[in-house]
Amino acid sequence: MKPIAYVDRLNAFYRNQGFPPYQWSVYETAPLTPLRKPLNQCRVALLTSGGVSRKDAPPFDPLARNDLRVDAIPAETASAHFQIHDDYYNHGDADRDINCIFPLDRLRELAAEGVVGSVAPHHYSGFMGRTYIRTAVMTQAAPALARRLAEEAVDAVVMVPG
Repeated sequence: MKPIAYVDRLNAFYRNQGFPPYQWSVYETAPLTPLRKPLNQCRVALLTSGGVSRKDAPPFDPLARNDLRVDAIPAETASAHFQIHDDYYNHGDADRDINCIFPLDRLRELAAEGVVGSVAPHHYSGFMGRTYIRTAVMTQAAPALARRLAEEAVDAVVMVPG
């Protein structure tokens, strides 16, 4: 079986919709930071780019361009209180169980079992869709989220792409 030429297929998909050629980011190193304390002492948050929002919030627009929206979602939000608006993946299973794309209940269970120290007061959803203004992501949206996570004393973030 040959691997799927994902990047080629994605480029052709967007080109056929009239989008300019996408300038992929290339990083020679990964800015990963090891945990500074054991996981069972860490406060953990979730971040998804899967078009997940609370049912009482406006849905994400899967056709939006350059949407830098990032929702802060209270940690106590019930798992049945979410909607998903994203046209770029089949979220049928996630519609039935939000934990497929936004594993709130699993994180709560890990905290209750002592595997992680605690659940952060907020989780986050955003960074979805076609973003051609990566400079704004890198200089505005991502640093704003990082500041918020620091203010909430979050030690680790589980990132779940859509």
